[in-house]
Amino acid sequence: MADDANSRYLIIGLGNPGKKYQHTRHNAGFLVVDAFAEKHGLSFRQGRGDYLQANGVINRKKISLIKPLTFMNNSGLAVQQAVHFFKVDLSNILVVVDDFQIPLGTIRIRKQGSGGGHHGLASIISQLQTLNFPRMRIGIGKEQAIPNWVTFVLSDFAREEFETFNAVVPIAVEAILCFIEEGIEKTMNQYNRKND
Repeated sequence: MADDANSRYLIIGLGNPGKKYQHTRHNAGFLVVDAFAEKHGLSFRQGRGDYLQANGVINRKKISLIKPLTFMNNSGLAVQQAVHFFKVDLSNILVVVDDFQIPLGTIRIRKQGSGGGHHGLASIISQLQTLNFPRMRIGIGKEQAIPNWVTFVLSDFAREEFETFNAVVPIAVEAILCFIEEGIEKTMNQYNRKND
């Protein structure tokens, strides 16, 4: 991780723009980043590309929250624009994304890895031409099999599900702050263990 005092951290929440998708499971990344912005008093505005951004300084660390406006399957286009504009080392970005393959109410943080079947992550990997960037997966899965995962992720959370999801959001927000202040290794050690 870059240790330069002038380095910036990009926290990238994935989702689909527009009210139609606001509370869908696929927008878990947007919802977590929104919660982080609210906690730290940051406001989103149009960025210098196909994304919204919220800039701030937390404990002397420069951060930019990013919400792509390209829709999920083309998230990589906006992420590449933001990385290029802010000139950020890839070890200083954290992509926050939903994952129907892990249980609702859990998070999994990884230093790198494949897209795991997630089209948003696949788009980022394709545009950045690397698997080597940190990501936080927010569980939206169920115990029973999901017959049509596309319909599932694009559907709104049920009320009980939303309560469970909302209970893990503050933990995800804490983990983002830990990533910014302490780095990916400590964040994985602390927050993956909490959710095992």
